Amino acid sequence: MSILYIVATPIGNLNDISTHAIETLKSVDFIACEDTRHTKQLLSHFGISTPTFSYHEHNEQKSADKIIQCLQEKKSIALVSDAGTPLISDPGYAIVSRAHELNITLSPIPGPCAAIAALSVSGLPSDKFIFEGFLPAKTGTRQHRLLELATESRTLIFYEAPHRILETVQDIIIIFGGAREITICRELTKTFETIYKSTTKNVLKWLEENSNHQKGEFVLVVAGISDDEKETLNQQQAQQLVKKLITDLPLKKSVHIAAELFHVSKNTLYDWALTLKR
Repeated sequence: MSILYIVATPIGNLNDISTHAIETLKSVDFIACEDTRHTKQLLSHFGISTPTFSYHEHNEQKSADKIIQCLQEKKSIALVSDAGTPLISDPGYAIVSRAHELNITLSPIPGPCAAIAALSVSGLPSDKFIFEGFLPAKTGTRQHRLLELATESRTLIFYEAPHRILETVQDIIIIFGGAREITICRELTKTFETIYKSTTKNVLKWLEENSNHQKGEFVLVVAGISDDEKETLNQQQAQQLVKKLITDLPLKKSVHIAAELFHVSKNTLYDWALTLKR
């Protein structure tokens, strides 16, 4: 029976691969991978000679056709990424989605995932979290996305490349402030693995004081907004709205609208608005 296996591979330390993953990679007819040269290093290490072919974001649709054809011919295929769990900020969604549409059997072979590994050692709340993958590369778009997440109370997880790590942390400070807790995880499971938890302001200082701290692959785990932060932010936003509304509406009506929208105390907002009007 044809099966599409989604196989997690090590994110650094090769010993993190599971016996199940090795057995699967040896038994399938083909292995679809992002970079055949990269994956063949892994396969060679474990004595796996299964044929491979490339499957990445630039040839995703064409390769998906090839994979589907092989599966319909009763072949079994393992889908891997360069590191970690496929589809997590890596290609693969197109083929998995089509496999479901065609009632092709899928089977996950679980294993390493940088986002989950970082969360587990972050020292930040892990019961509820959001994985954002890579933030936009352009500063304006990146800040806009961070602004959309500014009031998120769940822990946030981001991936980042070394050449953008400084800019990204600077933008996090601009939008979230310098006191927000953050854990920076660099080169997880590799020789120079580094895990550093502090405030966003201190993490930026830590990055800037040593150029080596800016090298490698990064996972950023950022605390969600606290209740006190959210209350202060809501109060500020409510005040800004009242300033705009009172040019066209009565003071009491303006306060009522702003208080309802941002869930703040009407009495406190009204007292502030009276002082402003005076």
